[in-house]
Parts: sequence; C-alpha cells; structure tokens
Amino acid sequence: MTRLPRETYVSPKQHGFPYPSSAVQRRRRAVAISAAVVAAAGIAVAVVVALMASVTSLPGIASANDAGPLGNAAAPADGETGAIDMYEPISPFDDGHPAVARLDPALRDAIQAAATDAEADGIVIELTSGWRSSDYQALLLRDAIDDYGSEEAAREFVSTPEASNHVTGQAVDIARVDPALWIEQYGNAYGLCRVFANESWHFELATTPGGECPPMLSDASEIS
Repeated sequence: MTRLPRETYVSPKQHGFPYPSSAVQRRRRAVAISAAVVAAAGIAVAVVVALMASVTSLPGIASANDAGPLGNAAAPADGETGAIDMYEPISPFDDGHPAVARLDPALRDAIQAAATDAEADGIVIELTSGWRSSDYQALLLRDAIDDYGSEEAAREFVSTPEASNHVTGQAVDIARVDPALWIEQYGNAYGLCRVFANESWHFELATTPGGECPPMLSDASEIS
C-alpha cells in the first residue's frame, strides 16, 4: 500500500513573514478593543436618542412645572394676552402683569392672602395663569385640539373662550405640585377651591371664606 505523504507545516518565517512581536500583538489587540468600544458607544447613543424621541412623543409629557397639560407655552408672554412664560411663573403680587391686574379683585385679594400665609409654611405660591384674553384662550384651545387629537378630548382641559373663567378673571393656575396641594388643603379659608378633578393646579373663588368647597367637576368640559 502506498503511504500518502504527510502534510508538512510551513511556518510564516519560511514564507518570509516574520512572527509579529509581542508589542505589535498588543497594539493590534488595543486597536481591536478600541474599535469595539467605539462601535458599542455608537449603538448606545442611537438607543438613547430613540428612547428620548419615543418618551417625548407620549401624551401628557409637557409641563416643566406642572402648570397644566399645555404648560401655557402656546403664546409668548407679550403682556397683551395674559400669557405667562411656563418656565417663569409670576407672583400673585405682580400687579403690573395683566394676568394678575385683570383678575377679579376678590380673587386677587384671596390668592394674595393665601400666598402670604403659605410663605410662613415655606411654600411659595406662584401663578402660571390668571386672566387670559379671549384670543389667547382660543389659541390654547386650538393647540389642545392639535395635541389631543379632537375637540372633545381637548375640552376636558381647555374651555372655550365663552365658558372659560380665566377670560373673566375668575380663575388662577398654580405653579408646581406642593403649592397647589397647600391651597387645596387650606384654600377654603380664603374661599379658594379646586374645581376640576383632573386639574390639580386650577383654583377659583368658589365658596365664602371658611366655607365648604363644592364637589369637584370631573373636567372642564362640564362647563363648556
């Protein structure tokens, strides 16, 4: 029987390719690791961007200071509409701003008295909305329809100009959660009441000082 010749191993050196030095091998490994790290970082960035896009597209992600579903940012704070910058709520003592100056005097006195007493508890009362012009209210409603997809859904949060108590100067919106909770707890001493179950920031002069607040409505559509 004829034996087949065994394959002979030929080293790289015999082909003229020297073995890579340990330093070269380390450099190659370092380059490979660096490339892998860069690729992983790129993937991570892409994932984060995608997640951020999906989160900001969810309904209800809007207000930086819990001013309401629109954040009152649909119009500039131009002094003619009563608009207030959502990132810069104003003091209820800012009588130079139309949102405060054009409030019903009894409501303005009540919210100022509440703010004075709340300060003693370490609570700062500020407003994200007060009086609004009819045109501004209409703009907010149009924006809400765009945001919520229908007028029916939008009117759960934003009334028509004809129905809104902001337009008549008989409503205020409170900035941030803790101040709103303070007024909800103690506001009836000043006649202030939370009106809507779905709007923890919205208050009106709905009872006599020290009286009992009426039951809350489910949402703003009940008065529209």
